[in-house]
Amino acid sequence: MPTRTPSALWAHQFRRSPESKATLQHQIRQMLVAAILDGQLPPDSALPSSRELADQLGVARNTVVLAYQMLVEEGYLLSRERSGHFVNPEMLQGLHGLTARQPEPGPGAPAGEIHVRPEWQKRIVRPPSAQRNIVKPTNWQNYAFPFIYGQFDQSLFPINDWRECCMKALSIMEIRNWAPDLIERDDESLIQQIRTRVLPRRGVFAMPEEIVITNGCQQALYLVADLLCGKRTTVGFENPGYPDARNIFENRNAHLLELPVDGEGIDPQRLSGSLARCDYVYVTPSHQCPTTATMPIGRRRALLELAQRNDFVIIEDDYESENTFSGTPHPALKSLDTADRVIYVGSLSKTFAPGLRLGYVVGPQELIRELRALRRLMVRHPVAYIQRAFATFLALGHHDALLRRLAHAYKERAQALMAALDTHLPEARYVPVAGGASCWVEGPPWLDSARLADDAREAGILIEPGGVFFADEAERSPWFRMGFSAIKLEKIEPGVRALAQVVRQQQPS
Repeated sequence: MPTRTPSALWAHQFRRSPESKATLQHQIRQMLVAAILDGQLPPDSALPSSRELADQLGVARNTVVLAYQMLVEEGYLLSRERSGHFVNPEMLQGLHGLTARQPEPGPGAPAGEIHVRPEWQKRIVRPPSAQRNIVKPTNWQNYAFPFIYGQFDQSLFPINDWRECCMKALSIMEIRNWAPDLIERDDESLIQQIRTRVLPRRGVFAMPEEIVITNGCQQALYLVADLLCGKRTTVGFENPGYPDARNIFENRNAHLLELPVDGEGIDPQRLSGSLARCDYVYVTPSHQCPTTATMPIGRRRALLELAQRNDFVIIEDDYESENTFSGTPHPALKSLDTADRVIYVGSLSKTFAPGLRLGYVVGPQELIRELRALRRLMVRHPVAYIQRAFATFLALGHHDALLRRLAHAYKERAQALMAALDTHLPEARYVPVAGGASCWVEGPPWLDSARLADDAREAGILIEPGGVFFADEAERSPWFRMGFSAIKLEKIEPGVRALAQVVRQQQPS
């Protein structure tokens, strides 16, 4: 006979949170599913009537009725006429019988035999966790002054526009386009939007077979490095430069040749001897990472001429191409390329929502074909539903409108940040911000930016110490990066003022 669960259990289990954005119906369903899957409800046990449970939880009866109906449709509950709702035994079949057991010794194994575990530290040839990375607290949104880069401000997110595009992608006619396994293909409408709406703004023109979609710039760089780099490969790399890209190339056993950066990026003429030794040169010419310097046209042409003369290929990471205060992006290095000397890596989601992870690579057809084949071994293709929704977002003009709003908001924040630094940290120097979403700051010579970041975090301030961007972390401790994409305008001045107090505390007597 089915057992009846005490109603008091539900009053205890249900934690009605005023901060939760989920509906009461969703919260009740979540509570019941958790109780079933966690084994608190045995198979075939009876649930309270909808009226009884509603009284216990202090909600409308219809809310409980709808929750029960959804769980019946999903197979968690069975509805029996005139008897009520019961936990479906088939849903739990084999679930609660799975308990952790020690493996029994095989036939002939001696009693008490010790099972030796593998020594994983010896087996992992190059542990990724040992790499130097930019560290950002997962709870950064709880800090009063989050001067971190690469996160977004929820108040600037186009919720209604994105919801509209997601709903369109869920229509019956659209589902058949993205629900099947695309294998090596990408969403054709997204490729079309990139080549006709995104790339021309950067002066780049490409055919569909010259573009491949990736899970952000990060995967794009990994695919390129995995395909092209080995123990005999030399990669010219900006110093300071993007730590994750450095880690990716080193992980593929490439030899990195550090290329010093000045106020205009790398200087091809001064570095011509070093560049001649490279197979590939990785650069961020539009907004150099992390200094934000923009490489002038003269240097870009010189770099392309050296690539042609010395037979090396340029990997252009245009991660922040759309973040310009003027509204007109800088022409890409790729736009000057007439000999397939540039592999172009771009991002679609950095200005929108970094969590979407949408990037792309533009290159010659034979390279893109191999990148697609390699990507198939990793993830087959990025989520097709997101591709289709973002294609619609581009086609309806929502992306262009968003870029205009971001340019205005980021310009205001950049001006406020520079003014606050002038007022409260006059002893610091910074690269003037003309685009992007970060400011590269050099503190006094005695400043330890790693220690500053730790002390600032205790005061509710998040900054990024600059040492991780350099090949030799010990060299440049006074440098740090301040992002402004995730911090409200009115928080910038008090945040810099508070940071200045932390800096003063470190000043030698």
